[in-house]
Amino acid sequence: MPAFKTLDDVDVAGKRVLVRVDLNVPVADGAVTDATRIERVAPTILELSNKGAKVILLAHFGRPKDGPAPEFSLKPIAHAVAKVIDRNVHFAEDSIGDKAAEAVAKLNNGEILLLENTRFYKGEEKNDPTYVAALAANGDLYVNDAFSAAHRAHASTEGLARVLPAHAGRTMQAELDALEKGLGNPERPVVAIVGGAKVSSKLDLLGNLVQKVDALVIGGGMANTFLAAQGVKVGKSLCEHDLAATAREIMAKANAANCTIILPVDAIVAWHFEANAPHRAYGLDAIPDDGMILDVGPQSIERIKAAIDDARTLVWNGPLGAFELPPFDQATVAAARHVAARSKAGRLVSVAGGGDTVAALNHAGVADDFSYVSTAGGAFLEWMEGKPLPGVDILKR
Repeated sequence: MPAFKTLDDVDVAGKRVLVRVDLNVPVADGAVTDATRIERVAPTILELSNKGAKVILLAHFGRPKDGPAPEFSLKPIAHAVAKVIDRNVHFAEDSIGDKAAEAVAKLNNGEILLLENTRFYKGEEKNDPTYVAALAANGDLYVNDAFSAAHRAHASTEGLARVLPAHAGRTMQAELDALEKGLGNPERPVVAIVGGAKVSSKLDLLGNLVQKVDALVIGGGMANTFLAAQGVKVGKSLCEHDLAATAREIMAKANAANCTIILPVDAIVAWHFEANAPHRAYGLDAIPDDGMILDVGPQSIERIKAAIDDARTLVWNGPLGAFELPPFDQATVAAARHVAARSKAGRLVSVAGGGDTVAALNHAGVADDFSYVSTAGGAFLEWMEGKPLPGVDILKR
């Protein structure tokens, strides 16, 4: 049994079910340009509707500062939700009060209603009990299907679970199951791949991982900081030289925890940060003073593939190089495709997440071949850092 209640644990027929979803999607000229997050929550919405619930969707959109603002209205997104799920979606121009209550009262079993942006009220982000009570007045049950907002203790992500029977939606359930397999109770050996630009943005992440994984592959610009901390001259590469002592501290922690840190052994160097810039591979003892490392080299790629071959579980956050600039995407693409092949063959459980990571895996054409790819962004990163997630913890049995 999972540690949290799911839709398998409740009869929703005829019940008013408040469902927290993530509809914070990109919009241009009033139209949704990427419906991925809507597609993720569609199974939960449809299951509740098919089981006869009165489905009442709660969501935020953007960062409104001073109450209601037309540019942050969820009304255009209601049409996008309707298109994805192929059902009519009603809309209420408020999340609480008379307008919300009237819209809820009109719902028949199986019908779907989207309430207006919860962040139009300051009580949302403050988790104000008064706002929580006003939201709860329109529901009999609460379902959280927005893992991406679970790292925030807001009224619609945590507060409602304190006052209504609370359950995880199918997307939340899938995410938590995947994360449990990734770091909670993984099959070993576990390998983590961490890339990206800066060590400073991932100190908590690295500190947590070295105590939980068997090997940690470090790539991207952050690898330069670790190399420089070991005396490697990295030329004009992106590097946080002031964090050399911190990098050595992390390596010492890894050593004490029997975690092998895998750093690049060669590099692809260019002299301009632009696509198709002239470049060549160098050993670490020969990085030119006027060059910059933009990707790990071919020997490093083979070493990373070998680490992947040894793993039974892999977690990934951050690209290995400047993947957005060809040909400096080669290491990221090669490693991603190797992970995907082993995952499809049933030899590896692979869990990845983070905005740049999802973009890199899509670029490599393998996002669908990983065991699980999280679109949760900040919540996924905080999970990897070992931090508590209020919206998850409140759902536990």
